[in-house]
Amino acid sequence: MIASHLVLKWFHIIAMVYWLGGEWGVFQTSYHVTNPRLPLDERRRHMETAYRIDILARLGIILLLPIGLHMGHNFGVQPLGGGWLVLIWVLAAAWVALALAAFVKRGTDTGLRLTMFDDKIRYVLIPVLAGTATLSLVTGHPFTAKWYAAKVLIYSGLLVIGLILRFVMRHWTETFRKLAAGGPDAGLEAQLTREIRMSRRLAYLYWFGIGTVAFIGVTKFF
Repeated sequence: MIASHLVLKWFHIIAMVYWLGGEWGVFQTSYHVTNPRLPLDERRRHMETAYRIDILARLGIILLLPIGLHMGHNFGVQPLGGGWLVLIWVLAAAWVALALAAFVKRGTDTGLRLTMFDDKIRYVLIPVLAGTATLSLVTGHPFTAKWYAAKVLIYSGLLVIGLILRFVMRHWTETFRKLAAGGPDAGLEAQLTREIRMSRRLAYLYWFGIGTVAFIGVTKFF
């Protein structure tokens, strides 16, 4: 029989691949979404493509948390096992369902509300993960391996960057609604340009962080 830990390892690799690859796809599509020389309908088609690519990255981000905590317990470097792991997987499944519902309702008021609720989960999760990881790096508890605590700390930082990029994508929906209703608007186009320029700089940091998390997980060099 294949050991459950090996299945988790495979699942972890798949989630990382979709996270990294999905972000690259959205990055490339954004050039067309924010190009004011293209017709609005074509830009909206590219935005739809970006959302369809991004959902895989979003699911990968979410699933890495329960997978990582489960594997951490298997390694003996984090204390939450048994019923705690069951609860973590149940909550993760609910979070995945929320992300999928927001994707299905994308472009609507309901979709925006669901996305904003998804954001609120991150407002709680980011400081909890960052605080726990920092405490572990200093004291050795509750995460007993520094490499694992470092991975969690970087992951929490990547959630922050992802949250900013989510704000930008959500603003695409709002902006295209305004452009469709009121016609060309130089102010809105200028705002899109500023936002995407900032987002592209963050994207490079994002990819470096994802690669760093993967490197630490493979080498466990400290």
